[in-house]
Amino acid sequence: MYNPKSLKAEEFISDEEIRETLAYADANKENVELIDQILAKAKECKGLTHREASVLLACPIPEKIQDMYDLAAEIKKEFYGNRIVLFAPLYLSNYCVNGCVYCPYHKKNQHIARKKLTQEEIVKEVTALQDMGHKRLAIEAGEDPINNPIEYILECIQTIYSIKHKNGAIRRVNVNIAATTVENYRKLKDAGIGTYILFQETYHKESYETLHPTGPKHNYAYHTEAMDRAMEGGIDDVGLGVLFGLELYRYEFAGLLMHAEHLEAVHGVGPHTISVPRIKHADDIDPSAFDNSISDEIFAKICALIRIAVPYTGMIISTRESKAVREKVLPLGVSQISGASRTSVGGYDVPETEDEVTSAQFDVSDQRSLDEIVNWLMGMGDIPSFCTACYRAGRTGDRFMSLCKSKQISNCCHPNALMTLMEYLQDYASPETKKVGLELIQKELENIPGEKIRKLTEEHLADIVNGQRDFRF
Repeated sequence: MYNPKSLKAEEFISDEEIRETLAYADANKENVELIDQILAKAKECKGLTHREASVLLACPIPEKIQDMYDLAAEIKKEFYGNRIVLFAPLYLSNYCVNGCVYCPYHKKNQHIARKKLTQEEIVKEVTALQDMGHKRLAIEAGEDPINNPIEYILECIQTIYSIKHKNGAIRRVNVNIAATTVENYRKLKDAGIGTYILFQETYHKESYETLHPTGPKHNYAYHTEAMDRAMEGGIDDVGLGVLFGLELYRYEFAGLLMHAEHLEAVHGVGPHTISVPRIKHADDIDPSAFDNSISDEIFAKICALIRIAVPYTGMIISTRESKAVREKVLPLGVSQISGASRTSVGGYDVPETEDEVTSAQFDVSDQRSLDEIVNWLMGMGDIPSFCTACYRAGRTGDRFMSLCKSKQISNCCHPNALMTLMEYLQDYASPETKKVGLELIQKELENIPGEKIRKLTEEHLADIVNGQRDFRF
């Protein structure tokens, strides 16, 4: 029985409810009157149910799809403006005891290079990331209680936060590790993490168990209920995601939105972020072996409808996607992207060479430098942001959501984005990027509505030029 308030995975992600939702969507996919009603509701910026959004996803009518794209762009502007937050992943270890058939880290893969960073190596990696200009990391590790115990993860977080090189500092560490216990989530919270991220991979229970034949990740319920344990452990910013291509995309889309509804119903706080990775080529993994891949057009539609259905959540697109795809979906609701990523264990200080046995989790499609990405974003009229202020000011969980849903968060985010961009321009940018950035900042200052905040921002920008750092609202 479907119950969004239940703490049991098979009740808040009900297979029966998803199948009924897909049947309802098929029956109404060309019901123009209903589609217009759903779009009119979406314009109120309060979101849609999984069933309403599934009708829009099934709709094949070109002009209605364009309406969805236009509305997604409007909603993104309302909630997130033209800011794009930048981050980088840091893979700590690819030792793993699971048998996930879509991931090269699976235990039976004997020809991938197994690596685990020491604390000394982490210092070198983080220093290299700081020297690029990064302020926000997402740490990743395989599931291995011997090689990657929670104590190792906690030590790594402590090391990362301790590193200060020139004007560089990592101000926020997000964590993407396997489902764990309430006690361990409390330890992560006490370590000062930002968002806890865990991809569901697939919400289809039977497919999930087939794709995860061995290891602790095989337990569908334990994995799916992880966010509730994280919330119980005090982590109020959590990030959802599925790996599109493993199961039929419409099933995954409905399950993803049901998970968001569940978090709202039980905890009063939906997901802080939603990620939308697609399966990509990797060592020992051929994406063509999975017959549920989605086109760029469907991918763009999914991004637009997540923005419409869950307007408050941040949406993340990684370097799995090419420059062209990222350019297409950025206006449709994306608010965070990775830049200059390495999916190998380490690889920022000394990149892996082509003749070296790889430790990478997947191939990177967008291989541009961070400076190139910053320049590209500004060329599209976006503000590259390295802001971490909300987390450090205690604006997390329901405090962040209340500000975001009331569209007040931009009062902080817009000036913070400009100030962190100025830090980047002064410390790391190429001359061309710096020129473009300074012009953009001057233009965007006019878009700060309050005169007091605008003047204070101008003062802080001048202080940054004179060598001071880390101002925030």
